[in-house]
Amino acid sequence: MNFPILSAIIFIPLIGSIFIFIIRGPQKIVEKNSKYVAIFTSFANFLLSIFLWLSFDSSVSEFQFIEEKNWIKGFFNFQIGVDGISILFILLTTFITPICILSGIQSIKFKIKEFFIAILVMETLMLGVFCSLDLVIFYLFFEGGLIPMFLIIGIWGGPKRVYSAFKFFLFTLLGSVLMLIAIISIYWITGTTDVIKLLNNSIPLEYQYLLWLAFFSSFAVKLPMWPVHTWLPDAHVEAPTVGSVILAAILLKMAGYGFIRFSIGLFPVASDYFTPFIFTLSIIAIIYTSLVALMQDDMKKLIAYSSVAHMGFVTIGIFSLTKQGLEGSIIQMVSHGLISAALFLCVGVLYDRYHSRMISSYGGLVNVMPKYAFVLMIFTLAALGLPGTSGFIGEFLVLVGVFQKSILVAVLASLGIILAAAYMLWLYRRVAFGRVANSEIKEMKDLNKIELYIFASLVFLTIFFGVYPEILFNTMDTSVNNLIDNYQNAISVSLVEKGN
Repeated sequence: MNFPILSAIIFIPLIGSIFIFIIRGPQKIVEKNSKYVAIFTSFANFLLSIFLWLSFDSSVSEFQFIEEKNWIKGFFNFQIGVDGISILFILLTTFITPICILSGIQSIKFKIKEFFIAILVMETLMLGVFCSLDLVIFYLFFEGGLIPMFLIIGIWGGPKRVYSAFKFFLFTLLGSVLMLIAIISIYWITGTTDVIKLLNNSIPLEYQYLLWLAFFSSFAVKLPMWPVHTWLPDAHVEAPTVGSVILAAILLKMAGYGFIRFSIGLFPVASDYFTPFIFTLSIIAIIYTSLVALMQDDMKKLIAYSSVAHMGFVTIGIFSLTKQGLEGSIIQMVSHGLISAALFLCVGVLYDRYHSRMISSYGGLVNVMPKYAFVLMIFTLAALGLPGTSGFIGEFLVLVGVFQKSILVAVLASLGIILAAAYMLWLYRRVAFGRVANSEIKEMKDLNKIELYIFASLVFLTIFFGVYPEILFNTMDTSVNNLIDNYQNAISVSLVEKGN
């Protein structure tokens, strides 16, 4: 294909944001036109990503649609491409963004033009992360996403938005400083930052362990892993609904993708060595944050802590270094992207109507808002991993994968499913059933047309991937097999070298 489809997918949102920026005129007309441009841009990009997916050859493990442009000659190039793993995250990003824009139309009441610019710039930077085939380019996109997210939380967030925005920014930035040093070190050791070359020519063993820790410091904060997760509940609570959706659905997945692509791809021996360390942190995250979630009255905080627990499943699956575990973790990330987005949108619906996130403020919504109660029920059950939903597929495969490595870890991780059932069902019972709290709740309107369309699309995909996950397996299977083969070869070589 001669058409630079990946560049188009990455930069179409940026072009859309430029168009919105240059819109002039009366405020109402500017806001109206900004909405139209944002909707058109995001939907067009989603359709283009579908075309990319249909054109993708899933039987080939190599990167496809590669584009390379000289940038700083002799140092690094602007190089992008996709494989069966990254393309799923591209599709997730281009699907979630239009949902965010449609939701923002209803919930954002001021600086609407600037808000849509921030969302579209954010989309460009997130897509760049999943397409990058150069470490420097990856780093620029990875860290660049901090700026629009910082603005989204800091401008359109809640009362403590400035504190939460700075906490989010500083936590993630400090974590990434070590990754930047590691990238410079890799260039000094190998003479290149080209990901394809680095994947084909392993980094010397004596450097792998320190470099792995440097990358880990960045990804662990961004995911986030225990104990560097404390920024996430604060960010979610203060972020607008759309900000929470982007944060939970896509931003956390950038770190999971980084673990797969770089931690395992570039440092396989170090990944094997640090697996017990990852398992320990992940189990603590699953059990501890699930227990904390049980104690929450703020719906956003509860879902935020549940996200940390679900990401614990992801890291366990990735570092099980088995086919089932890796594929399970990827499906878990895609599934969590859909389910967490839906749950935060559910909270946003209530907040827009009653301006409270407290569970204790509600009750009896099944009588007042039956459509809403039905939607919330589906995503509550999906979040606790009910068979027939995408949440079940991911968690089941992760447990199967890690069972091959450690029975104890699998048993402890399964406690997270029990605890998830406890706090999610507790949330649903308090919100949907019982007595209606007051007369204002009785007057709340059910889901409108736009909200119904948004939730219908999320419900469809959550159930579709739960019933027919084969479509995901077919896309990523070859790439995952290739990753595992490379890992096993690297381990075999290292054992031979140690034997000598």
